[in-house]
Amino acid sequence: MDVHGELAASLARLRRDLGLPDSYPPDAVAEAERAAREVSADPGRAGLADLRDIEFLTIDPAGSTDLDQALHLERTPTGGILHYAIADLPAYVAPDGVLDAETRRRGQTMYAPDGRVPLHPTVLSEDAASLLPGRDRRAFVWRFVLDEGARPVEATLTHAVVRSRAQWAYPEAQRAIDAGEAPPTLAAMPWFGAARSERERERGGASLNVPEARIIADGDGYRIERSYGVPLEDWNAQVSLLTGMAAAEIMLRGGIGILRTMPPADPADIEEFRAQTVALGLPWAPGVPYGDYLRGLDRSPAARAVKEYAGGLFRGAGYVAFDGAPPAKATQAAIGAPYAHATAPLRRLVDRWSLVVCDALANGHEVPSWARGSLPALPALMARTSQKAAQLDAGALDRVEAALLAGHEGDVFEGVALTLRGDGVRVQLTTPPVEAKVKGLDATPGSTVRLRLVSASIDDGTLVFAQA
Repeated sequence: MDVHGELAASLARLRRDLGLPDSYPPDAVAEAERAAREVSADPGRAGLADLRDIEFLTIDPAGSTDLDQALHLERTPTGGILHYAIADLPAYVAPDGVLDAETRRRGQTMYAPDGRVPLHPTVLSEDAASLLPGRDRRAFVWRFVLDEGARPVEATLTHAVVRSRAQWAYPEAQRAIDAGEAPPTLAAMPWFGAARSERERERGGASLNVPEARIIADGDGYRIERSYGVPLEDWNAQVSLLTGMAAAEIMLRGGIGILRTMPPADPADIEEFRAQTVALGLPWAPGVPYGDYLRGLDRSPAARAVKEYAGGLFRGAGYVAFDGAPPAKATQAAIGAPYAHATAPLRRLVDRWSLVVCDALANGHEVPSWARGSLPALPALMARTSQKAAQLDAGALDRVEAALLAGHEGDVFEGVALTLRGDGVRVQLTTPPVEAKVKGLDATPGSTVRLRLVSASIDDGTLVFAQA
């Protein structure tokens, strides 16, 4: 059996079935190349603030080249000062041009094991607009003056030119922090992350913190890693959350923008979840806030099962655009505050609108007519592309999991039952770390099960197990 060849063919079919493009249209690439040549990153010529003396750095997964954000965090006697630079992608995309039209069709960068489908041509997303180290780059720079609890007491937004000093990958940055060898920005991240986590608790927000499935290239094939990551990933995410909440506040105050929203959980769903925690031996006590309960869980199989059920409460996320009266339901329930996507313009379309709207409102300018006029179309566009991205993620993972197990039909595997799903149970195998729904399985969530593999179809990613 040529597993690698069969997997490559199956992944290619998945792309075609989802209608993902194989390449970028030449006219859109030509427009991007022209913008890369002509858009200036010289502060004087571009009329931008010169913030190149700030020692920004980037923190991303290893190998990343589309760098949306760079940060500088300085501790002060009363708290800290955070500068957060976001790539000025809007400067490179002419409204109503062919590049603009193509990005609206794509919506976001799509990630697959056999390569990504970029939102923008790489001449922008991995070069001219990317906050690569040692390069002068245009950026929208947020400046937050923080108190000792990392609460923002002052926030400004400046259009500027910046220069990142270093590109860090999460594992190496975490090692430097743990060894006491990190530069000041990284050394201040544990304080910031812990303080912002406490602010999240106060807001009633909650983070699930479940292990993420990552498909890793391994020779001519792939392997799957399920990992909680390093603490720095959570701390860095809090920088983005703080910025997104500040962006939402500016837009709500200015009466125009687009928010990322999520309704609160239905009371019936909450009671069902509470009953599941009792059944799993980890009861959610009355009076304990939901977020506090989740933060107190360990990494045991029963706790993992609880978090799987908790994920069912985080439903209905979407985008709401407004121009005039703010939306009636403006809160992102999992965050516990109004929130906007405003920190990843290289990889997500909606962030381009958030940035130009916030820049205009924060600095007393008119919101560009192209942004105001196209706001109403964004929620449906982003819903469509988010659904396609989810289908790609799930379909690719299913196919890689099937490829890992192909040829092992008849073998017995041990795993942990996670959740009851319709006519089956969702199970995660111990080795390899594959998840599958097993129909007719008699198992309690959180318990250990033994399964015999009946079949593994790389063609559609279907796995069939029977209880051993």
